[in-house]
Amino acid sequence: MKVEDIKKICVIGAGNMGHQIAVCGALAGYIVSCTDISQDMLNKAETFAKTYLPERVTKGKLSQEQADAALEKLSYTTDLAAAVGDADFVIEAAVEKIDIKRKLFADLDRLAPSHAILATNSSFIVSSQVADATKRPDKICNMHFFNPALVMKLVEVVQGAHTSAETAQVTMDLAAKLGKTGILLKKEIYGFLVNRILNAINTEALYLADMGIASPEEIDVAVTNALGHPMGPFRLMDLTGIDLAYYSGMERYQNTGDTAFQPSPLLVEKFTKGEYGVKVKKGFYVYD
Repeated sequence: MKVEDIKKICVIGAGNMGHQIAVCGALAGYIVSCTDISQDMLNKAETFAKTYLPERVTKGKLSQEQADAALEKLSYTTDLAAAVGDADFVIEAAVEKIDIKRKLFADLDRLAPSHAILATNSSFIVSSQVADATKRPDKICNMHFFNPALVMKLVEVVQGAHTSAETAQVTMDLAAKLGKTGILLKKEIYGFLVNRILNAINTEALYLADMGIASPEEIDVAVTNALGHPMGPFRLMDLTGIDLAYYSGMERYQNTGDTAFQPSPLLVEKFTKGEYGVKVKKGFYVYD
Protein backbone atom coordinates (compact mmCIF):
# COMPACT_ATOMS: atom_id res chain seq x y z
CA MET A 1 0.00 0.00 0.00
CA LYS A 2 1.15 3.53 -0.83
CA VAL A 3 -0.16 6.88 0.38
CA GLU A 4 -1.67 7.44 -3.09
CA ASP A 5 -4.00 4.51 -2.40
CA ILE A 6 -5.64 6.36 0.49
CA LYS A 7 -8.92 7.94 -0.60
CA LYS A 8 -11.03 7.77 2.55
CA ILE A 9 -10.01 8.39 6.17
CA CYS A 10 -12.14 7.44 9.16
CA VAL A 11 -11.64 9.30 12.44
CA ILE A 12 -12.89 7.54 15.57
CA GLY A 13 -13.96 10.04 18.21
CA ALA A 14 -15.41 13.51 17.69
CA GLY A 15 -13.88 15.06 20.79
CA ASN A 16 -11.17 17.64 21.32
CA MET A 17 -8.73 16.01 18.92
CA GLY A 18 -10.89 13.92 16.61
CA HIS A 19 -13.06 16.66 15.16
CA GLN A 20 -10.00 18.74 14.24
CA ILE A 21 -8.14 15.78 12.73
CA ALA A 22 -11.24 15.15 10.60
CA VAL A 23 -11.18 18.73 9.28
CA CYS A 24 -7.42 18.39 8.57
CA GLY A 25 -8.17 15.37 6.40
CA ALA A 26 -10.97 17.07 4.51
CA LEU A 27 -8.85 20.16 3.86
CA ALA A 28 -6.17 17.88 2.39
CA GLY A 29 -8.72 16.51 -0.07
CA TYR A 30 -9.66 13.23 1.60
CA ILE A 31 -13.16 11.91 2.10
CA VAL A 32 -13.51 11.81 5.90
CA SER A 33 -16.02 10.03 8.07
CA CYS A 34 -16.03 11.04 11.73
CA THR A 35 -17.75 8.63 14.10
CA ASP A 36 -18.55 8.70 17.81
CA ILE A 37 -20.90 6.88 20.19
CA SER A 38 -22.33 10.28 21.17
CA GLN A 39 -24.64 12.07 18.74
CA ASP A 40 -24.19 15.23 20.80
CA MET A 41 -20.41 15.13 20.25
CA LEU A 42 -20.95 14.61 16.53
CA ASN A 43 -23.33 17.56 16.39
CA LYS A 44 -20.71 19.75 18.09
CA ALA A 45 -18.03 18.50 15.69
CA GLU A 46 -20.18 19.31 12.67
CA THR A 47 -21.03 22.75 14.07
CA PHE A 48 -17.32 23.39 14.58
CA ALA A 49 -16.51 22.56 10.94
CA LYS A 50 -19.37 24.70 9.66
CA THR A 51 -18.11 27.61 11.78
CA TYR A 52 -14.34 27.21 11.44
CA LEU A 53 -14.14 26.86 7.66
CA PRO A 54 -16.19 30.01 6.84
CA GLU A 55 -14.09 31.92 9.40
CA ARG A 56 -10.95 30.89 7.52
CA VAL A 57 -12.52 32.24 4.33
CA THR A 58 -13.32 35.55 6.05
CA LYS A 59 -9.72 35.81 7.26
CA GLY A 60 -8.40 35.13 3.76
CA LYS A 61 -6.78 31.83 4.76
CA LEU A 62 -9.02 29.72 2.51
CA SER A 63 -10.96 30.32 -0.68
CA GLN A 64 -14.70 29.78 -0.63
CA GLU A 65 -14.19 26.86 -3.01
CA GLN A 66 -11.70 25.19 -0.64
CA ALA A 67 -14.04 25.58 2.32
CA ASP A 68 -17.04 24.26 0.39
CA ALA A 69 -15.02 21.28 -0.88
CA ALA A 70 -13.84 20.40 2.62
CA LEU A 71 -17.35 20.56 4.05
CA GLU A 72 -18.61 18.36 1.24
CA LYS A 73 -16.02 15.68 2.10
CA LEU A 74 -16.96 15.52 5.80
CA SER A 75 -19.62 13.22 7.20
CA TYR A 76 -20.62 12.34 10.77
CA THR A 77 -22.24 9.15 12.04
CA THR A 78 -22.73 7.01 15.13
CA ASP A 79 -22.66 3.91 12.89
CA LEU A 80 -19.12 2.53 13.27
CA ALA A 81 -19.59 -0.12 10.58
CA ALA A 82 -20.73 2.44 8.02
CA ALA A 83 -17.90 4.81 8.94
CA VAL A 84 -15.04 2.32 8.56
CA GLY A 85 -16.51 -0.10 6.02
CA ASP A 86 -14.72 1.51 3.05
CA ALA A 87 -11.94 3.38 4.87
CA ASP A 88 -8.33 3.09 3.71
CA PHE A 89 -6.85 4.63 6.85
CA VAL A 90 -8.36 4.83 10.35
CA ILE A 91 -7.26 7.25 13.05
CA GLU A 92 -8.55 6.36 16.52
CA ALA A 93 -8.91 9.34 18.85
CA ALA A 94 -11.07 7.86 21.62
CA VAL A 95 -10.67 8.15 25.39
CA GLU A 96 -7.27 7.17 26.84
CA LYS A 97 -8.41 3.91 28.45
CA ILE A 98 -6.73 0.72 27.34
CA ASP A 99 -9.76 -1.57 27.76
CA ILE A 100 -11.89 0.71 25.57
CA LYS A 101 -9.16 0.95 22.94
CA ARG A 102 -8.61 -2.82 22.82
CA LYS A 103 -12.31 -3.50 22.26
CA LEU A 104 -12.45 -0.75 19.66
CA PHE A 105 -9.47 -2.10 17.71
CA ALA A 106 -10.98 -5.58 17.72
CA ASP A 107 -14.15 -4.06 16.23
CA LEU A 108 -12.17 -2.02 13.70
CA ASP A 109 -10.25 -5.11 12.60
CA ARG A 110 -13.55 -6.89 11.95
CA LEU A 111 -15.26 -3.98 10.19
CA ALA A 112 -12.52 -2.20 8.21
CA PRO A 113 -11.18 -3.44 4.85
CA SER A 114 -8.22 -5.82 5.18
CA HIS A 115 -5.83 -3.33 3.54
CA ALA A 116 -6.68 -0.48 5.94
CA ILE A 117 -4.08 0.85 8.35
CA LEU A 118 -5.42 1.32 11.89
CA ALA A 119 -3.59 4.08 13.74
CA THR A 120 -4.10 5.32 17.28
CA ASN A 121 -3.74 8.99 18.14
CA SER A 122 -3.01 8.06 21.76
CA SER A 123 -0.42 10.30 23.37
CA PHE A 124 0.79 7.65 25.83
CA ILE A 125 -0.56 4.17 25.01
CA VAL A 126 1.78 2.41 22.58
CA SER A 127 0.15 0.53 19.73
CA SER A 128 1.54 -2.86 20.80
CA GLN A 129 -1.04 -2.74 23.60
CA VAL A 130 -3.86 -2.90 21.05
CA ALA A 131 -2.19 -4.63 18.08
CA ASP A 132 -2.78 -8.14 19.43
CA ALA A 133 -6.51 -7.42 19.59
CA THR A 134 -6.41 -7.51 15.77
CA LYS A 135 -5.38 -9.94 13.04
CA ARG A 136 -3.33 -7.23 11.31
CA PRO A 137 -0.63 -6.17 13.83
CA ASP A 138 1.67 -5.15 10.95
CA LYS A 139 -0.87 -2.45 10.02
CA ILE A 140 -1.13 -0.97 13.54
CA CYS A 141 0.88 2.07 14.67
CA ASN A 142 0.73 5.31 16.62
CA MET A 143 -0.02 8.51 14.72
CA HIS A 144 -0.01 11.17 17.41
CA PHE A 145 -1.28 14.66 16.57
CA PHE A 146 -0.86 17.59 18.94
CA ASN A 147 -3.59 19.83 20.26
CA PRO A 148 -4.98 21.87 18.55
CA ALA A 149 -4.56 19.54 15.58
CA LEU A 150 -5.47 22.17 13.00
CA VAL A 151 -2.66 24.44 14.22
CA MET A 152 0.14 22.21 15.51
CA LYS A 153 2.46 21.01 12.75
CA LEU A 154 4.12 18.02 14.42
CA VAL A 155 2.93 14.42 14.19
CA GLU A 156 4.72 11.59 15.99
CA VAL A 157 4.64 8.24 14.17
CA VAL A 158 5.73 5.33 16.37
CA GLN A 159 6.83 2.10 14.72
CA GLY A 160 6.47 -0.75 17.19
CA ALA A 161 8.18 -4.11 16.68
CA HIS A 162 4.90 -5.37 15.18
CA THR A 163 4.53 -2.45 12.73
CA SER A 164 5.72 -3.04 9.17
CA ALA A 165 8.10 -0.63 7.47
CA GLU A 166 5.41 -0.06 4.84
CA THR A 167 2.84 0.97 7.45
CA ALA A 168 5.30 3.38 9.08
CA GLN A 169 6.21 4.93 5.72
CA VAL A 170 2.61 5.31 4.55
CA THR A 171 1.71 6.94 7.86
CA MET A 172 4.64 9.37 7.56
CA ASP A 173 3.62 10.14 3.98
CA LEU A 174 0.03 10.75 5.06
CA ALA A 175 1.20 13.18 7.73
CA ALA A 176 2.98 15.14 4.99
CA LYS A 177 -0.15 15.09 2.81
CA LEU A 178 -2.05 16.56 5.76
CA GLY A 179 0.44 19.42 5.88
CA LYS A 180 2.20 18.12 8.99
CA THR A 181 5.83 17.53 9.89
CA GLY A 182 6.23 13.89 10.84
CA ILE A 183 8.93 12.38 13.02
CA LEU A 184 9.41 8.62 13.09
CA LEU A 185 10.19 6.91 16.39
CA LYS A 186 11.71 3.56 15.54
CA LYS A 187 11.04 2.05 18.96
CA GLU A 188 8.10 2.22 21.33
CA ILE A 189 8.58 4.15 24.54
CA TYR A 190 5.99 5.37 27.02
CA GLY A 191 5.03 8.99 26.31
CA PHE A 192 6.89 8.98 22.99
CA LEU A 193 9.21 11.94 22.50
CA VAL A 194 7.48 15.25 23.15
CA ASN A 195 5.27 14.11 26.02
CA ARG A 196 8.22 12.61 27.89
CA ILE A 197 9.84 16.03 27.92
CA LEU A 198 6.55 17.78 28.66
CA ASN A 199 5.65 15.32 31.42
CA ALA A 200 8.89 16.09 33.24
CA ILE A 201 7.99 19.80 33.20
CA ASN A 202 4.37 19.18 34.29
CA THR A 203 5.42 16.87 37.13
CA GLU A 204 7.77 19.47 38.55
CA ALA A 205 5.22 22.27 38.09
CA LEU A 206 2.52 20.27 39.91
CA TYR A 207 4.98 19.42 42.71
CA LEU A 208 5.80 23.11 43.22
CA ALA A 209 2.08 23.97 43.33
CA ASP A 210 1.24 21.05 45.65
CA MET A 211 3.97 22.16 48.04
CA GLY A 212 2.57 25.70 48.12
CA ILE A 213 5.81 27.14 46.78
CA ALA A 214 4.02 29.07 44.05
CA SER A 215 0.56 29.22 42.50
CA PRO A 216 -0.23 27.71 39.08
CA GLU A 217 -0.55 31.23 37.69
CA GLU A 218 2.88 32.25 39.03
CA ILE A 219 4.49 29.08 37.69
CA ASP A 220 2.98 29.76 34.26
CA VAL A 221 4.31 33.33 34.35
CA ALA A 222 7.78 32.04 35.23
CA VAL A 223 7.83 29.44 32.45
CA THR A 224 6.58 31.79 29.74
CA ASN A 225 8.74 34.77 30.73
CA ALA A 226 11.96 33.04 31.79
CA LEU A 227 12.00 29.93 29.59
CA GLY A 228 10.30 31.44 26.57
CA HIS A 229 7.53 28.83 26.33
CA PRO A 230 4.44 30.15 24.49
CA MET A 231 2.21 28.70 27.22
CA GLY A 232 2.77 27.67 30.84
CA PRO A 233 2.25 24.04 31.99
CA PHE A 234 -1.04 24.71 33.80
CA ARG A 235 -2.55 26.64 30.90
CA LEU A 236 -1.41 23.84 28.59
CA MET A 237 -2.97 21.13 30.81
CA ASP A 238 -6.22 23.10 30.68
CA LEU A 239 -6.02 23.11 26.89
CA THR A 240 -5.17 19.43 26.42
CA GLY A 241 -7.51 18.27 29.19
CA ILE A 242 -6.91 17.65 32.90
CA ASP A 243 -8.83 14.38 32.54
CA LEU A 244 -6.28 13.24 29.93
CA ALA A 245 -3.41 14.05 32.31
CA TYR A 246 -5.17 12.15 35.11
CA TYR A 247 -5.99 9.08 33.01
CA SER A 248 -2.50 8.83 31.54
CA GLY A 249 -0.93 9.15 34.98
CA MET A 250 -3.23 6.51 36.47
CA GLU A 251 -2.61 4.19 33.52
CA ARG A 252 1.13 4.34 34.08
CA TYR A 253 0.81 3.97 37.85
CA GLN A 254 -1.44 0.91 37.49
CA ASN A 255 0.89 -0.66 34.94
CA THR A 256 4.07 -0.12 36.95
CA GLY A 257 2.90 0.07 40.57
CA ASP A 258 5.38 2.93 41.01
CA THR A 259 3.86 5.59 43.29
CA ALA A 260 6.01 8.22 41.56
CA PHE A 261 3.51 8.09 38.70
CA GLN A 262 0.42 8.69 40.85
CA PRO A 263 -1.35 11.89 39.76
CA SER A 264 -0.61 14.86 42.00
CA PRO A 265 -3.15 15.88 44.71
CA LEU A 266 -3.96 19.08 42.82
CA LEU A 267 -4.59 17.17 39.59
CA VAL A 268 -6.79 14.64 41.42
CA GLU A 269 -8.77 17.47 43.00
CA LYS A 270 -9.46 19.09 39.62
CA PHE A 271 -10.38 15.74 38.06
CA THR A 272 -12.75 14.83 40.92
CA LYS A 273 -14.53 18.17 40.60
CA GLY A 274 -14.93 17.67 36.85
CA GLU A 275 -12.82 20.77 36.20
CA TYR A 276 -11.16 19.38 33.06
CA GLY A 277 -10.03 22.66 31.55
CA VAL A 278 -11.03 24.62 28.47
CA LYS A 279 -13.62 22.10 27.24
CA VAL A 280 -15.74 22.58 30.39
CA LYS A 281 -14.72 26.25 30.82
CA LYS A 282 -12.94 25.63 34.12
CA GLY A 283 -9.66 24.03 35.12
CA PHE A 284 -6.69 25.76 36.68
CA TYR A 285 -8.21 28.85 35.08
CA VAL A 286 -11.81 29.94 34.45
CA TYR A 287 -12.87 30.47 30.82
CA ASP A 288 -15.86 32.65 29.94
